[in-house]
Amino acid sequence: MSERDPRVDAYISRSAAFARPLLSHLRALVHEACPAAQETIKWGMPTFMHAGTILCHMAAFKQHVAFGFWRHALVLGEATKPEGMGSLGKLRGPGDLPSDRQLAAWIRKAARVNEADADQPVARKSPGSRAMPGLPAGLKAAFGREEHAAARATFEGLPPSGRREYIEWITEARRAETRDRRLAQALEWLAEGKPRNWKYIRR
Repeated sequence: MSERDPRVDAYISRSAAFARPLLSHLRALVHEACPAAQETIKWGMPTFMHAGTILCHMAAFKQHVAFGFWRHALVLGEATKPEGMGSLGKLRGPGDLPSDRQLAAWIRKAARVNEADADQPVARKSPGSRAMPGLPAGLKAAFGREEHAAARATFEGLPPSGRREYIEWITEARRAETRDRRLAQALEWLAEGKPRNWKYIRR
């Protein structure tokens, strides 16, 4: 069994009472199905790494728990669109979980997807001189407010490419109402620890 990350222990211990057994169960199942998985914390969430990239992650919210595969579309299919963040929808209790057998099968499939991808040669890009665009005014103002501290922390923890994706998505909107809607969505996703293209990013 792979070594546990004490930061994940701390995350689980400070989660709501209903969430702790769910998180502990999901954590144990990941290690059982993929013993080589390594724990870490990314975007403030317990994250499991395998074959050089993210395998899956989990997160606790006020009223539900989320569990997601990084390569969701390749594990569960493009057509699956669960409610809320993650691959399994909003988990409020053990009854919302699929069977251990089914979930373990998905975890093993996700591991195989990562392993197959790791075997493929990666085309390396030469360092570019592309400057980071400035923060949109609305995003900059929101980050200055205490209620958006979690969103700001996630944004600052993203790699430059991840920050640029959010900035360009907002600034490319032609209409003010579209820009405002994207700003609100960006703040929501960031508060939940999500990168801009979390459903589709393959690396």
